[in-house]
Amino acid sequence: MAVSGIERRFGVIGKQPAKCTAHGEFVSILRAGAAPSGCPACAAAAQQANDLAEQRAVQTKASEERLERKLGASLIPKRFMGKTFAGFKAVTQSQQVNLAACIEYAEHFPQHKTDGRCVVMTGTPGTGKTHLAAAIAAAVIAQHGVTAVYRTVGGLLQYIKGSYGAQAEYTEAQAFTSLVEPSLLIIDEVGATKPTEFELATLFAVINGRYEQQLPTIVISNIDAKELGAVLGDRSVDRLREGRGIGLVFEGASERSMRRTV
Repeated sequence: MAVSGIERRFGVIGKQPAKCTAHGEFVSILRAGAAPSGCPACAAAAQQANDLAEQRAVQTKASEERLERKLGASLIPKRFMGKTFAGFKAVTQSQQVNLAACIEYAEHFPQHKTDGRCVVMTGTPGTGKTHLAAAIAAAVIAQHGVTAVYRTVGGLLQYIKGSYGAQAEYTEAQAFTSLVEPSLLIIDEVGATKPTEFELATLFAVINGRYEQQLPTIVISNIDAKELGAVLGDRSVDRLREGRGIGLVFEGASERSMRRTV
């Protein structure tokens, strides 16, 4: 129990025997104006638990930041960024069926990805197609750690055209690769305007590229499903439907119109 000179320099004035109910006997250190030291094994365990909690907090924050970056990289419009399945109003039986199908698709996305199973959402404007597609994207990113990208037809075409010219910062091949490689690609506003030959060829190149890699695509359109071939091309539609592709029809009054009348 003797106190060495070095210990005295660090304020130790004495030592006394003590006993911990968990770890047994130990030597308690006495310092002037301070309570006797506790069990060193307990202190080490507490420090280890604290270090582990801090490590988990850092990992959680890093995970949240990675998720935010992934969601940002998805290019989902700000208006639809926070859309969830819980926020979708499923009043009619048709809405409930569509919601259930989208939830199932997100929950079992790894299998749908393996099968290359695509989803085609058609029907009345303002009935929640983009809402549910954005919810699927957010869910598969958060739950399965995959990549998901959202593009309107206009934005997709503009992006491809941006690779043309001597001042372009990326090549056409790089542009197509960025659309073909993501685990999930959402193409919105199909048929919003009369398609040109360039539009049909470009959409086919993207959809076919993903089809060959067996990667799923979600297509959203306000037109009738029977007319999809005219605005997307029959070859593209065939590829979307292959492998038990999922077709969801959205009917009813526009939610946006209803909000404007309030």
